[in-house]
Amino acid sequence: MASVELIDQTIDDAITDRRIVGAVMMVSHQGDLVYQKAFGMADREARRPMQTDAIFRLSSVTKPIVAATILALADAGLLRLDDAVDSFFPEFRPKLSDGSVPKILIWQLLTHTSGLAAGPLPWSEGTNAVLSTIAGRPLLFAPGTSWSYGPSIDVLGAIAGKLVGGRPEDALRQFVLDPLGMADTRFSVTDRSRLAVPYGDGPNGPERMKDVHVVKAPWGDEVRYDPPRIFNPDVFQSGGGGMAGSARDIMTFLETMRRGGEGVLKSGAVRSALANQTPSLAQAVEPGWGFSFLGACLTDKDKTSHRGALGTNRWGGIYGHHWVVDPANELTILSMTNTGLEGSDGRYRHDTTDAIYRALGL
Repeated sequence: MASVELIDQTIDDAITDRRIVGAVMMVSHQGDLVYQKAFGMADREARRPMQTDAIFRLSSVTKPIVAATILALADAGLLRLDDAVDSFFPEFRPKLSDGSVPKILIWQLLTHTSGLAAGPLPWSEGTNAVLSTIAGRPLLFAPGTSWSYGPSIDVLGAIAGKLVGGRPEDALRQFVLDPLGMADTRFSVTDRSRLAVPYGDGPNGPERMKDVHVVKAPWGDEVRYDPPRIFNPDVFQSGGGGMAGSARDIMTFLETMRRGGEGVLKSGAVRSALANQTPSLAQAVEPGWGFSFLGACLTDKDKTSHRGALGTNRWGGIYGHHWVVDPANELTILSMTNTGLEGSDGRYRHDTTDAIYRALGL
């Protein structure tokens, strides 16, 4: 890759400026892994350097893996995308503000058009308690009529687990993780010696996260982190954000999706997974972006500064990650950092993505 130094310098600057603590960056172009480097510290206080095989709390990087599992279950004939959620969990019947009970469909969960409202969940109390809490909140809107990022994928994970007679991880292993050899990606930590310490944005630079940690988000809300949850095998397996895994595993998954899904999904399912699924909405995520089954989907280049081609997918996770799948340019970018929210939602995301496109001449 030409201009590798541009990428290196962008990441080094973020560390020098005390915006992130450590990172693993991977870039695949035209089917080849053209860039793979680790930067900074996995544990700043212990002076443990970041390694390319580091394990991270995935947060919402969990979501596209669950979505792919649901699509694989559909390929196998075990569900349909227009099935209603209450056909799997009959008591899951959230209401609109007028008291009516609309049907919520699988595809509406996949696209975050379900109307389910976000909020604290009783992670330690099991699936039924979590689903009851989600269903007990009034819907934000009639399903399919708007977009809101919430607990939809948590519900999908529970459905996937039920369909295989186990927990969400059982379904994910059967349909995605094991076929792709993603041995580090679990609702637990496979090797604690490789686990990156999480840090949160602070007024004087990244702060080592406490057992309960709160970070003020750029969009005005507070984001609450619960780092110890990954060590408790009995908590609800959150399809929306409960896994840990390595960059190597996630790049394998993303590249599999970009290249057509071989070994996991039929080609038609992958095309739909990456396509904009919210064309009827004037705006889903933000100007220029709709939503696919896996993440935000670029629909109008005039409304965004992103260098990706139309149809580019992107998303991330609040522990400090972001990813890009650009099918037209045969490009996949994965950045895993141990600093939220800068690594996922701060300037770092734009700077590194822009540097990679420029380095590749795209």
